[in-house]
Amino acid sequence: MRSWPFLVAAAAATALPAALPAQQADAPLAGRGKGASSAAVTVYEMSDFQCPYCRRFALETFPTLEREYITTGKVRWVFVNFPLSTIHPNAVAAAEVALCASKQGAFWRVHDLLYTHQDTWAPLKEPGPFLATLADSAKISRKLLLTCLASPDTRTEIQSEAEGSERAGASSTPSFYIEGGLMSGAQPVEVFRRVLDSVVATKRRPGT
Repeated sequence: MRSWPFLVAAAAATALPAALPAQQADAPLAGRGKGASSAAVTVYEMSDFQCPYCRRFALETFPTLEREYITTGKVRWVFVNFPLSTIHPNAVAAAEVALCASKQGAFWRVHDLLYTHQDTWAPLKEPGPFLATLADSAKISRKLLLTCLASPDTRTEIQSEAEGSERAGASSTPSFYIEGGLMSGAQPVEVFRRVLDSVVATKRRPGT
């Protein structure tokens, strides 16, 4: 891992699952995972829905990674909310919508909608009304979505995930926690292939 130019060891960081509160290690994160639980490698993506680089990754790079690594059973991918609210004022609101959608089994549908329509909701002074309309597009209950959004626990969960991401060593978005190391930035798909192929090969090697 030390030889990878875009992957730096997170020696001072706690592993991301341990950095998150215990109640988030199972159900909430499971609702934001893609891929087989038996996959050799788990990647934790720490992203901000208002981040333009995260959008580029989600719409341009992730579909290829999903096709080549997730659907083939090599990698399990888990999304962790890391809204950088100091520079993206609507990021927390978007993360809350995605989190609440995950409770209805629709996280990835809303994930795609948020990034696809980022140019629409990101500049709004009050994004709530538009974000709520995504419930219709995602075919989930708007009533349940609004109830979830009104709960103070929702924002607490988002804050806890952001704090866990920072403890894991992330300082920018998107960042990716891959088997003990961090890769930062919306790197080209070739970089992900190089890293993931190496990690998968190592994990599948007998005796490792």
